[in-house]
Amino acid sequence: MHDWRRTVDGLREQGLRELSAISDPQALERWRVGYLGRRGALTDALRGLSRLPAEERPAAGQAANDAKRALEAALAEREGALREQALSRDLEEERLDVTMPGRPPARGGLHPTTLILRQITAFFGGLGYQVVEGPEVELEKYNFEMLNIPRDHPARDMFDTMYVRPPEVVLRTHTSPMQARVMEARSEEARAQHLPAPPVRVVVPGRCYRYEAQDATHEWMFYQVEGLAVDVGLTMADLKGTLAAFARHMFGSDVKTRFRCDYFPFVEPGVDFSISTPSVRGGAWLEILGAGMVHPRVLRMAGYDPDAYNGFAFGMGPERIAMLKYGISDIRGFYSNDLRFLEQFAS
Repeated sequence: MHDWRRTVDGLREQGLRELSAISDPQALERWRVGYLGRRGALTDALRGLSRLPAEERPAAGQAANDAKRALEAALAEREGALREQALSRDLEEERLDVTMPGRPPARGGLHPTTLILRQITAFFGGLGYQVVEGPEVELEKYNFEMLNIPRDHPARDMFDTMYVRPPEVVLRTHTSPMQARVMEARSEEARAQHLPAPPVRVVVPGRCYRYEAQDATHEWMFYQVEGLAVDVGLTMADLKGTLAAFARHMFGSDVKTRFRCDYFPFVEPGVDFSISTPSVRGGAWLEILGAGMVHPRVLRMAGYDPDAYNGFAFGMGPERIAMLKYGISDIRGFYSNDLRFLEQFAS
């Protein structure tokens, strides 16, 4: 047998033997380069045919090409087999047992502010209060002037304001403008029908905006709930009883409550309302809202006769209530979109 025949046959047999033992794509690629690549063993053998005598070259070339085709065919077959094996493994890993119960979809939860807002509005709804909402972009007339805060009043320094169109349009700094809007609308309807102004009992939840520095207890955007009751013969005792019942609803029956004098331009007298309960910060006194009897000037500007009607109003921050109720130390967590914080409230 010619030397070239032994070389070609030996390469084919060796290549087929090695190929049959390959079980991963990386090794298969190394085999292809080693035998059929530009510098592979069979390619080198084909180059060496040029040194053979002329009469032997046709037979040697034919044998070398046959060996190359055999190796290429075996390579393609092995590639297909490895693909089938990989597909079978993937299918086995992904195989579903249709008799097994499905995975329940992940459920979200309500934002802690929403949870508290619902508790607040549900309580006052049970007392007959109507829930109303108002515009977040507010006229200065309602945000300040109708609440007894004229343009030159020093109380405006209490509100760091963001103007949309100075000086007439602002992002509302509190939900209190709805006090004036609700009373004004209802008194106008009553006058149109030649009726006395009707009683009012509303709570107003919504976002408010103030241009102020952020820290653990202050945000530039926050929620507020305003409450207003206007009727004949309402007194500070009615306000105190209402807020005491609200505190028990939110913090438990062992809560203690306290009124202290405070100043708000749209009420007279004004108070801050504080609670004390062993379950919240060891029983320390904590202010949770401001309140007071509606100022006669506010009643008059909204179309109510302060000699016939009086009322009370209160305003609270749901985030502050939530911080006390759930032991949250930093108000910035409410709107930082941190799932680690929000998932604690998912049901």
